[in-house]
Formats: sequence, C-alpha cells, structure tokens
Amino acid sequence: MTRMKRGRGMAASWYGIARTATIDRAGAWAELDDGGTAKVVTGVTEIGEGILTVLAQIAADELGIKPQDVTIGDNDTARSPEAAHAGATRQTYMIGNSVALASREAQKALFEQIAEHWDVPFESLRAFDGEIWALDTNLRMSMSDAVATCKKRGVVPVGAASFTAHGTGLDPVDGSGSPWQAYVFGTQVAEVEVDTWTGEVQVLGIWAAHDVGRAINPRGVEGQIEGGVVQGLGQALMEDYQTDKGHAITHGFAKYILPTSLDIPQINCTIVEDPDPKSPLRAKGIGEPALVPTAPAIMNAIYDAIGVRIKSLPATPEKILKALRDHVPGREHIAQAAREARAQAARTNSANA
Repeated sequence: MTRMKRGRGMAASWYGIARTATIDRAGAWAELDDGGTAKVVTGVTEIGEGILTVLAQIAADELGIKPQDVTIGDNDTARSPEAAHAGATRQTYMIGNSVALASREAQKALFEQIAEHWDVPFESLRAFDGEIWALDTNLRMSMSDAVATCKKRGVVPVGAASFTAHGTGLDPVDGSGSPWQAYVFGTQVAEVEVDTWTGEVQVLGIWAAHDVGRAINPRGVEGQIEGGVVQGLGQALMEDYQTDKGHAITHGFAKYILPTSLDIPQINCTIVEDPDPKSPLRAKGIGEPALVPTAPAIMNAIYDAIGVRIKSLPATPEKILKALRDHVPGREHIAQAAREARAQAARTNSANA
C-alpha cells in the first residue's frame, strides 16, 4: 500500500441567529455632536471579535460621516441601553441593527431642521464623508456646520432605537416552529494527506464559502472565517480534553494540543452575500458558523484518503492506525472463515465424544 494518501472532503452547515422562541433584543443611542462627530452608546461587550469597529462603520455609513469620527461610548449597563450577551453570533445582527436604527433617527432629526433651514424637501438631502447637501441644488455644508445650525434651531440631533427579533414561539404540543429569525449557510472543502505508516494527518488546504447576508467589514469576515477554520482543525485532529468520573485529567496544554502556525494550511475564503430581508442592515453573522463545517470536512477528507471512517474526535494518529489495522482488506472474510472453522471443529469433537 502506498504510504502517503491524499483525499478531499466537503461539509455544509447552517446556523441560526436571533432567537424567536424567546425574545432577543438590543438597544442603542446615537448623537451627532459639535464638530460633526458622533457618539454611540450601547451595552455592547467587545470580546475580540471586532464589534466596536463594525458598529463605528455602521454608524458612520448611516450618518454620512467618517468611521474615525464615531466614538463608541461607555458600555456600562447601568448607564447604557441593554444589548444582551456577546454570543450566539448575534452582535452584528442585533446590536448592529439597533445602532443603524438609532443613527437613522439622529440623522432624521438633523435633516428635518436642515430641510427647513434651506427650504428644500426632506427627501432631497444626502450626507456622506462629513458633508451634507441637497440634490439638484448648489446647497452644501459641512456636517459640523449642519449640527451647529440644527442646535441653533433648538434641536439636538439624537436618536434612540431598539431591534427585536420577531417572536414567533414554538408549538406547545409538538415543538414545531421557526426558532431563529435568520440562518447562515456555509460550505467547506478540505484536502488532506495521511501517512499510513504513522497515522499523521496534514491538512493541505481549506476552501470556505459562507453566506453572511451583507459583509459590513469584509476583512473582518475573512478573519472570522480563518479563525473558525483554525479552531475546527484543532478540534478535528489535536484537541483532546479527557475526563475521569467528571474530573479533568487533561491538566495542561502539553497534552491538550493546540494548532500552531506550522499546522495551518492555506485558507481560501469566499464571502457570499444573500441579504437578510428581516434585517435593516441586511447582514447576518459569521462568528461561530465558520467553525461548524471544518471538522466534518476534514474527517470526510480522511475517509476519502484511506477508506476508513473515524467516528470520534480528534482523529489522532493512534486512532487512524488502529482503524487501518481493523479494516485490512479481506480481514473480515478471514475472521469469518476462522469462526466457521472453530465451530466445525467443535461440532466434530462433540460428535466424536
């Protein structure tokens, strides 16, 4: 048998966002300040996924200013609107939509005053990159001047909003219904090389395509996909957390092995944008869904390479070698013949006795 075997495997996944069986909601405030800058306040929790950058981008896009001119304010839940937990891939979907709606309210307050000041229709106003203007006119001013004009008219351009998933509930009898408002879909392909002498697996490449609704920050989306793939690779091949009678017996990273830069293959990301009709931003999410198909794709690739299905994670070299030994071609026929020979010998000995 050839020592090195290569194979490819594919896995597809779906992931629900914004629970509807129970209420999921988030709130935010947005205010255009002197100087044409903005402040956004919400109870968001940044845990490393880049949500503060995304919220600044959302507010800037809605208000017509630059992202660097947006400040995400104090997120102490004693003084800011509720945003709920940082999990379930809901941050962009729930909090991002609440920030977008609050920013639209703030811009509406500003536009109403500027429309009256210029005596133009509200619908003709546009704002972008720190400037505001009226279509089909020569009227134009900086956002800082617009805010000053608004305040001179006795109005502070501020908005507040909340975004709530449409609660549908589940059937109390059979539990049927739609538990999530939006669904994220993804597919990944893995290529592996398996050393049949040692049982070691090397992942040569991962191709990942994920529907995110709308990519607010494409580079951030790619980073989330790559991070999910790395986690999935560790889950598939290395990370082995063991317990004995409910107590951990894996006491350190020397035994619970994590992927390093030397273990990471080329990761090829494809962002699919199928806008969510129930989201003001048309965005969905990508945080946790990127992890879901990785391990199944790798396991399918191992099966394609060696013709043996590994049914528990991680697929360690020891498991692969044992599976190869247990599935030698013809082994089952030989074992069955041996059982039949022993049974015949037993019958013969019984007759002779």
